[in-house]
Amino acid sequence: MTWWKCSECGYTFEADAPPERCPSCNEACTFTDVTCYIPECGGEVGGHPDERL
Repeated sequence: MTWWKCSECGYTFEADAPPERCPSCNEACTFTDVTCYIPECGGEVGGHPDERL
């Protein structure tokens, strides 16, 4: 699955695709893919969000 971050409130969650509305602030936000894709962000690649994003 992919980690998504809300552009409005910064809420980060894991889902196959971003929803129409943020589960936290309930706004129609833009979601950024913040999944860890490189070893430099620590741990298993793809297993968690990249805290640098």
